[in-house]
Amino acid sequence: MFVELTAVHPPETGTPAQAVRPSPVRRVLRALPPFLYLAPGLGCLVVWTYRPLVEAAQLSFYSWNLVPTRPKVPVGLDNYQQVLQLPDLRHALWLTVATIACLLPFTVVLPTIVALLTRRVHGRLSVGYRALVFAPVLVPPVASAAMWVWLLDPRHGLVDRLLGQPVNWLHERGPAQLAVVGITGWHLLGFAVLVVTAGLANINDEYAAAAQLDGATRWQIIRWITLPLLSPTLVLLALMTVLLSGQLTFPLIDALTQGGPDDATTNVYYLLWEYGFKSFNAGLASAAGLAFFLCFSLVAAFLVWLFEKVSVHDN
Repeated sequence: MFVELTAVHPPETGTPAQAVRPSPVRRVLRALPPFLYLAPGLGCLVVWTYRPLVEAAQLSFYSWNLVPTRPKVPVGLDNYQQVLQLPDLRHALWLTVATIACLLPFTVVLPTIVALLTRRVHGRLSVGYRALVFAPVLVPPVASAAMWVWLLDPRHGLVDRLLGQPVNWLHERGPAQLAVVGITGWHLLGFAVLVVTAGLANINDEYAAAAQLDGATRWQIIRWITLPLLSPTLVLLALMTVLLSGQLTFPLIDALTQGGPDDATTNVYYLLWEYGFKSFNAGLASAAGLAFFLCFSLVAAFLVWLFEKVSVHDN
């Protein structure tokens, strides 16, 4: 005797509840917090970067001497044509390129050597060493300029006493250029050392240990393992040097040499300042500033592309 069993289902009491979708206002409120965190930075970027850039682009088509009561005279592209024909511009551009080339050892080569030599420093000695190296970064440029004026004095300066011969550092072409580069490099060296030290800390020690087991020497480990893995950090420092060196040297040039002697230390940023606030030619200064902005943008794009090509990443 067989009994057929059938599944017994509970009686249906109603339709299943549908998922309640949040309202558009609630979805916006949920997505809003990340943008609120970014709002102060974006606001400062708009107010202090993009708005002046737009105003400079507008002002570059006018002739104006910064006097509020004087009208702006439209001149079209004359300011840009004048910028391209200025001999001072070529000299300042060449000086800027030479300054960047002279600062690269202070921001790439020397920091790498110092970081590698002090890699094994630990404990309190490490804290003191990092504070000592980073101290020049904290010194304001104007204060350091006042200190270096005393140190480079040709009669009573400490530098000339150590060299054993008087050198007029701030009033001769060659010494003035060396002084600006050396003081700027002194400011940047500590920051670059800490950046390279942080990059070395991110390299896994197992690579060096495996190479030592295979009989690699210390120099071979540095050459074929450490430096390739450190390449993103070094390329980043090179990129910062190219893009920021002109701005970093400006306060020192203004405080020490005022672009002299005989325009020997006038870079592109100081030249822009002279056009705008010494010659009171705001339109020409704006046109030159936009031209430099486009040039440095192209250089930055090339360096970013080069960064992706030559960098070796630890995956």
